[in-house]
Amino acid sequence: MTIHIKTPDEIAVMREAGRIVARALQAMREALRPGISTAELDKLAETVIRDHGATPAFLNYPKPDAPNFPATVTASINQELVHGIPSPKRILREGDIISLDTGCHFQGFVGDAAFTAAVGAVSPAVQRLLDVTERALQVGIEASVLPNETRDVALAVQNYVLGQGYTVAREYTGHGVGRNMHEEPQMPNWWPRSRIARRIGWQSYPLQPGMTYALEPMVIAGRPDLAELDDQWTVVTQDGTLCAHFEHTIAITDGKPQILTLL
Repeated sequence: MTIHIKTPDEIAVMREAGRIVARALQAMREALRPGISTAELDKLAETVIRDHGATPAFLNYPKPDAPNFPATVTASINQELVHGIPSPKRILREGDIISLDTGCHFQGFVGDAAFTAAVGAVSPAVQRLLDVTERALQVGIEASVLPNETRDVALAVQNYVLGQGYTVAREYTGHGVGRNMHEEPQMPNWWPRSRIARRIGWQSYPLQPGMTYALEPMVIAGRPDLAELDDQWTVVTQDGTLCAHFEHTIAITDGKPQILTLL
């Protein structure tokens, strides 16, 4: 496995890519309201990305034995965890929650980030799910320091989320980001016991200055069992419970990690 260590100049370009992604996410956040379609949000994000000299990283993204992803944004509503496909027919309603995830290519590098937000008013229980998921991302970022390993980051997220009474997605993980959308290492949100990890071939890697990866806790109110819809992209909770997803791209340093996907 090859982990690509970035130079300071390369990280500076990734920060610019990350800012463009942050602008697209902010534009969608400001536009969220009952009655808007996920296709409108997708078009808004694409416009922001292209207006800043970048290109959408998700649009036409390939997947084995499935159609290429057809949009700039993944828009995942309520029980949809990730990879929801925008559509003019998908109209947001008061009380929905939506995960919006997007990325861009800029000067040879990728930015990638996501957030989940309420549409209008939601109950305190639903808001708590969003708050815990956002905090789980911060917990993972805080654990992304030397001399920790990828396992330590995963366990930090897992232990926090489970301690709050929720579960984490196991099949879907964060990932290295750089010249490509998905690079090594994988960044899980949980970690199995050592015996199981060895059996399934999981390996922990030491963090190194210059590593860049996307952390993306995916938190589920019910059981962690997931299913993929017939569109071959959208991932949902099998028990129909709500779920949330937050993501930042970060760079490892000798000190605190740098968040690259901020305005």
